[in-house]
Amino acid sequence: MARPEKKAVVADLKDKLQRAQATILTDYRGLTVAEITELRRQLREAGLEYRVAKNTLTQLAAQDKIGDALDPYLVGPTALAFSYDDPVAPAKILAEFAKKHRALKIKGAILEEKVIDAAGVQALADLPPYEVLVAQLLGVLQGPIRGLATVLAGPQRNLVYALDAIRAEKEKVAG
Repeated sequence: MARPEKKAVVADLKDKLQRAQATILTDYRGLTVAEITELRRQLREAGLEYRVAKNTLTQLAAQDKIGDALDPYLVGPTALAFSYDDPVAPAKILAEFAKKHRALKIKGAILEEKVIDAAGVQALADLPPYEVLVAQLLGVLQGPIRGLATVLAGPQRNLVYALDAIRAEKEKVAG
């Protein structure tokens, strides 16, 4: 590649890295063209972008955002999956694809401005869907309120039980 072309690629990668909420690095060696095409299709359907990039150009593009933290992951061929909206989506898709196609290796990721390793990406992929997390959070938040309501309702409930017992006793004596 000529120098102006490399500058353009670095500028493009830098822009994508700045805009992306999550960028996952993969090693695609051993995948067939058909498998890579299938992976790209799955990622595209989820609104994600998958791009092969030279390690040195990726390193230059990531320098402003994370410094040299990405260097250990830039060994061998590297493809980048960019997610601009949902940081969990590429992790889920790539982890699922890697289960079916052992040749795909997840190297690591840039999440916001932090670099995480492959285990971190797997942990991200194992998270429940957003809606389930929100429901769990609401359940946790409602717990103390529900407990307080139960405690506050206790004396009134006991009064009703006592009055009912007195009524039953009077009916028994009268009847």
